[in-house]
Amino acid sequence: MNSPSTLTISWLKPDFEEERWEYFNHPAKQEWYLTHGVTWEQIVSRFDSGVLVPYPRSSSIAEIPVALSYHSYDEYQIYLARAKRGYRKNYSRMEDALQSSGSLDLKAPIILCSRGDGLLFSGYRRLCLGWNYGMVPYVWLVQLG
Repeated sequence: MNSPSTLTISWLKPDFEEERWEYFNHPAKQEWYLTHGVTWEQIVSRFDSGVLVPYPRSSSIAEIPVALSYHSYDEYQIYLARAKRGYRKNYSRMEDALQSSGSLDLKAPIILCSRGDGLLFSGYRRLCLGWNYGMVPYVWLVQLG
């Protein structure tokens, strides 16, 4: 899927194995996994049935609230623009590459959905890159239950 703009991002199916840290180590996400009874095995078994869907800048996708999406500009300022240099550096590299080449192939951010609630599992910087350039990014939406 492509996001329309004078610049182009082609959104590709992500590799869940590259995102293992988000499940096992990300402290802000552990409560969501526990509350929804989500296991790594469940994510792995449902991952390939996910779909690429557009995610306009919002706190929800298809009327499903998405936790940790940090969609507002104020949240972007807190969580990315003013983040520690190491976290920001990857975003800056993607931004430079997009500006210099005019197009990028990026793995889509992942949103997990369980019992009517969503979680931005991974890909916040990629999501912000699309949003900040006026694009509607695509995400890999995985229905877990």
